[in-house]
Amino acid sequence: MSQQILEACKELIDDAKKGCANLVFKEVCLEILSRAHNVLTERQFRHLVAYASEKMQEKIPFELQQKLMARG
Repeated sequence: MSQQILEACKELIDDAKKGCANLVFKEVCLEILSRAHNVLTERQFRHLVAYASEKMQEKIPFELQQKLMARG
């Protein structure tokens, strides 16, 4: 069950990366991590933290960033 939760958290992070400006994305990641810590094993949680960290360091294309900023 916790493996499914881990995969769902990754999908939430991916969706947030596609649909949020950077600052909002980081806030969403922190919220996901906060909640996931209560239900994942320590190993899975560390894996999710590493995954979120990688996504936070990725740059989104300039055009997408402009569209997201215009929405906000």
